[in-house]
Amino acid sequence: MKRILLDTSAYSGFIRNHPGIVQAINKAENIYFTPVVLGELYTGFMQGSSLAKNEERLLDFFDSPRVGLVQIDEETAKIYAAIQVDLKKLGTPISANDIWISASAMQYGLAVLTLDSDFLRVKQIITICPRQ
Repeated sequence: MKRILLDTSAYSGFIRNHPGIVQAINKAENIYFTPVVLGELYTGFMQGSSLAKNEERLLDFFDSPRVGLVQIDEETAKIYAAIQVDLKKLGTPISANDIWISASAMQYGLAVLTLDSDFLRVKQIITICPRQ
């Protein structure tokens, strides 16, 4: 995929040099985050012992002209609701944050790059979940 949305596990996998994640990011023309993912990342940074180092690394990542941030708005909220209802009907719930990420991917026509198989339950999106 040329346009991808990173979830938290994908960014973490990139930092840890996960081969499948690194390859997908290197091939992508555009890489996006949602405010939800940034919140999850900053939570992890603040709970760890390397806050400044992790923030600097993230800011360096964002310095690339290929990297951007999508916005969450009313349209995202409507898509979130549709995905939530669909998952409930199917009996396959996932976390609220993952639904927000999925809704953003659907709204902006992005594939979700992740190491979290929960995204595979969301039939409305394309999920890239490398295993290597």
